[in-house]
Amino acid sequence: MSSYKNLDGQFTVESDSCKYTDDAIIADYSDLTLQHFAPHLTSSYFLQSTCVAGAIANKLGLTWETKEGTQKSNYWGSLLLASTVKLGNDRQGNSVYTPMSNMLPLLNPNDIVWGGWDINSTNLGDAMKRSKVLDYDLQTKLYPHMKDIKPLPSIYFPDFIAANQGERADNVLTGTKQEQMEQIRKDIRDFKAKNELDQVILLWTANTERFSAVEEGVNDNAENILSSIEMGEAEVSASTVFAVASILEGCTFINGSPQNTFVPGVVELARQKKVFIAGDDFKSGQTKMKSVMVDFLVSAGIKPVSIVSYNHLGNNDGKNLSAPSQFRSKEISKSNVVDDMVASNRILFEEDEHPDHVVVIKYVPYVADSKRAMDEYTSEIFMGGKNTIVMHNTCEDSLLATPLIYDLVILGELCQRVQVKKEGETEWESFHPVLSLLSYMLKAPLVPNGAPVVNALFTQRCAIVNLMRACLGLAPDNHMTLEHRFESTLAALSSDEPASKKMRLS
Repeated sequence: MSSYKNLDGQFTVESDSCKYTDDAIIADYSDLTLQHFAPHLTSSYFLQSTCVAGAIANKLGLTWETKEGTQKSNYWGSLLLASTVKLGNDRQGNSVYTPMSNMLPLLNPNDIVWGGWDINSTNLGDAMKRSKVLDYDLQTKLYPHMKDIKPLPSIYFPDFIAANQGERADNVLTGTKQEQMEQIRKDIRDFKAKNELDQVILLWTANTERFSAVEEGVNDNAENILSSIEMGEAEVSASTVFAVASILEGCTFINGSPQNTFVPGVVELARQKKVFIAGDDFKSGQTKMKSVMVDFLVSAGIKPVSIVSYNHLGNNDGKNLSAPSQFRSKEISKSNVVDDMVASNRILFEEDEHPDHVVVIKYVPYVADSKRAMDEYTSEIFMGGKNTIVMHNTCEDSLLATPLIYDLVILGELCQRVQVKKEGETEWESFHPVLSLLSYMLKAPLVPNGAPVVNALFTQRCAIVNLMRACLGLAPDNHMTLEHRFESTLAALSSDEPASKKMRLS
């Protein structure tokens, strides 16, 4: 009887396809050779109190008391830090799993230096208390470590976020858009030098902005977006200024909100400078479940015809989204998540046919960070029948999103260390600047022109796992498991002897 085994320690691959050097692993995969280097000291430059609190708690190994008993710090909810992957089978047919973080040398979030900006001047200790996300006993233990962490003044363009955010905007930069961008660039350089860092990664975790109008001569190419910032054009948002500043400083920029930060000019600039960008919008609760549910329905030959999603929340994200233009940005990112799965099945759906899909978000202050999400999936089934699935999901919003932030930083940093060389060529090549590999963590994946948009969650996960396997010269993971489906191979497994003959399918 085959079972599961776990390999918790580090491992090496013994194969002609994989070679270890002092500072790199070089692997042959199909007609490619891949190499990746050891991680360097990195900072993540943004401020989000729950994220910083979680990293400090884990670094210090904090425990705290709740009504359920003693809790201890962990990174649960992180794909890279709390999930396992299948390495293969041992000689008895047992599936061998190892933590995903064991696959390749990855950045440890405990080693990240945190910093950033906010339009509100509250220090992170008081911001943590204000948000009421973490248990009280944990807050008291973390407060001495967070009270002196203060955000730098940030960019505030009132036209792009809800008017109700004006009351908290007491820590803002002044001057022209060009001057504000230059200050952000200086902040990055100063922070990097002060902390003796090898690289900096920026994430936008701030308010959802309204969509920017894409206009010829304003933001349609790299030259125009730089000129528009210099001229103070109205349609250049704060997140776009941050993105441009990050790119010009050679720093990866990840957009965790749904607005179109990456207008065509920003994408072109990233390609010119060969700097990574990734987005858009953290995928943590309702949308992640939707990408799983619709993938299941369509893959099972069931036709979803109506998807209605309602959620209410009471944190500042919900307050900002109560404004129509900011809600529209979120509605777009939430609605597009089913498109590729629907397009994959022309038995169920005609060309350009889509399910009815409605998204509603309401601001209810009392529920604070404990978001309620309710979904109804109506599908057509065999012989004209109807099937309805109703789901209620209570999401601790920040506690679901924070592990995604760690994953985005760690995976983004890993991608900076991976290079590929095609057979017969001498030059190593890095990933395309539009870093689509991060799609697992994002609602509306940004992909290079000509690349398909993939929203199916497990397909996105397989891409990450199989890239790691390729970097070790291992074949892609699959679930065919022929060794468990024939008398001869099962007998060989049970006798601890390899099968004597190769199997041929016909």
